[in-house]
Amino acid sequence: MEMLSRPPIVYDPPQAPPDPDLVERVLQLKVERNAIVLAHNYQVGEVQDVADVIGDSLGLAQAAARTDADVILFCGVRFMAETAAILNPTKTVLMPDLKAGCSLADMITADELRAWKALHPGAVVVSYINTTADVKAESDYICTSTNALKVIGAIPREREILFLPDKYLGTYLQQKSGRSMHVWPGYCPTHVSIRSEEIEALKFEHPAARFLMHPECGCMTSCMGLADAVLSTEGMVRYVRDSPETEFIIGTETGILHKMRKENPGKMLYPAAAEAVCPHMKVNSLEKVLWSLEDLQPRVTVDPETARRARKAIDRMLELA
Repeated sequence: MEMLSRPPIVYDPPQAPPDPDLVERVLQLKVERNAIVLAHNYQVGEVQDVADVIGDSLGLAQAAARTDADVILFCGVRFMAETAAILNPTKTVLMPDLKAGCSLADMITADELRAWKALHPGAVVVSYINTTADVKAESDYICTSTNALKVIGAIPREREILFLPDKYLGTYLQQKSGRSMHVWPGYCPTHVSIRSEEIEALKFEHPAARFLMHPECGCMTSCMGLADAVLSTEGMVRYVRDSPETEFIIGTETGILHKMRKENPGKMLYPAAAEAVCPHMKVNSLEKVLWSLEDLQPRVTVDPETARRARKAIDRMLELA
């Protein structure tokens, strides 16, 4: 009965409303610059609220590929903006703050991947989109959590597969596909903070709640049996929106709750871990969005040869979306 005495979690910490003058100026600049603002589901609420498209990595890559805007302001982390730059070599691609990196993407370098490939000649390299442009250039396929199973299924069963960099997503894919793969031992520090003990406690407190889990979660092996669905972030958004259920435990970075709560005001949403906050995603702010649109800086560019090689793997991902 220890679970009954645990301190309550603050599920919805109050946020100060954004400065309306800042919002108005950002909206004006979007028109003046013919700019589109793409924001990941983990961005702070005030950034999401001025975005033209809010989504997961796959949805934002698709939006970047089809936009006719002259300027793409990518509110996410650097590998996402690099992907947009690869897909749009003639457009201006901006990030509000270049310090918005990705700990998971940093867990493998192009040199490390080349060395790994040398140990497995002829293997097919499948890289999660959470990788640098240099790593993508060394890959055969890029995938996201949305289409990773489709990508794995498109590879002939006799081919050896190297999957990187997330070991939890790799483990999930092996379990779901039945394929044996070599998996790089990387992980997302934010998703690792989501633990099975916390999930069990939340399910005890909210027995009617459906548990939605991202495949990057560090409790993947122990929590899969507890999950009602293992989904990408956008898959979670759709699930909550379309489900007749009214309570959900959300097993991913907490920024997604802003969008979910706006779309589902009558539903109760509980973070699987209140501390699952990505410091990189939270680097961006409304002020930095404004400054970036005013100055058309900082710009994100990718070496043309690296972009050419990476584009092949990204296009395969988009074809299988």
